Amino acid sequence: MSEIALSAGTPRQDALPHPNDIWNALPAPMLLLRPHGGVALANSAAETFLNHSQSFLMERGWEGLFPEDSPVRSLVAEARAQRSGIAAYDLLVEFIGGRRVRSDVLVGTLPDSEGWLALSFQPRAVTSLVDRQKGQQGAARSAVGVAAMLAHEIKNPLSGIRGAAQLLESALDADGLELTTLIITEVERVRVLIDRMEGFTNSPRPMTPENIHAVLSHVRRVAETGFGRALKFRERYDPSLPYVLGDRDSLVQAFLNLVKNAVEASPPEAVVTITTAFRQGLRVRSPASGARVSLPLEVCIIDEGDGPAAHIADHLFEPFVSARRGGTGLGLALVAKVVGDHGGIVEHERRQGRTIFRVLLPLAPAGA
Repeated sequence: MSEIALSAGTPRQDALPHPNDIWNALPAPMLLLRPHGGVALANSAAETFLNHSQSFLMERGWEGLFPEDSPVRSLVAEARAQRSGIAAYDLLVEFIGGRRVRSDVLVGTLPDSEGWLALSFQPRAVTSLVDRQKGQQGAARSAVGVAAMLAHEIKNPLSGIRGAAQLLESALDADGLELTTLIITEVERVRVLIDRMEGFTNSPRPMTPENIHAVLSHVRRVAETGFGRALKFRERYDPSLPYVLGDRDSLVQAFLNLVKNAVEASPPEAVVTITTAFRQGLRVRSPASGARVSLPLEVCIIDEGDGPAAHIADHLFEPFVSARRGGTGLGLALVAKVVGDHGGIVEHERRQGRTIFRVLLPLAPAGA
């Protein structure tokens, strides 16, 4: 059987990709270490994880990124001494400068290359994103059902109660008027709560390419002129971010809720920081389709408050869970629903005395 002739310069579809492309496509941060300990290669995920480029790591080395007593240093030294692979799971990896990440650390030897090692990290924050996303979507679906039921069963009778109280006002004395005013006030409060819950039942809106910085700038202006006027706001934006595919109104509402949450958690005269960044190489498995999706667009809302209590920290995105006395527990649940509707993930962490709410979103497809 004769082979099909290929025209000059036409690549075969089944041709093996270039090794560098394979190396940089690996989702886990990986370093290839020389026998003397220097860095020979660092993939794109490692550059993101370590916050340094491959050229920097090749020139300056990797060990200076970690304290002297770092378990990463110990594992590499042990693997080199024993000439065998070694792995440790769920380690608290601390960097010079104070950044901490829970991660699995794996060190492998190269069978035919004496002294060469492959150092790999599997950040727990990334592996847990999928489970968190599933939980958040389930919580959001529960909230949708609750909101639909309550809106139907409660909101209509509320109008009747308010109308009856207003009719009674004309025939009551001062004491009676005080009671009818209380009824009307409480009915209005419940109506506002139901309106907020109805936000969960809204049908998905058409999505268009949106400039995330325009969304965040609008959110900041609203906060500065309203609920956040007593605090200072700081922005650290990556100006080169591509567009996100989304619904502007929904994104504004979600980030408004996150900023309001940060303001309410902050002490007087604190600073609320809003940052954006491009996290190349971050890919997670979508709970909906099972396919691995890229979520490179990162938005962080950072406050200087004490953070949520330990017993509710893992449940903040569930409906009716609130870290604030008197809170409804619907704001962060709505954030989880909106972010999930956009194919993204929202999480939170405590770092160096600050609370960080991080939203990871996909980019708008080319040509959208």
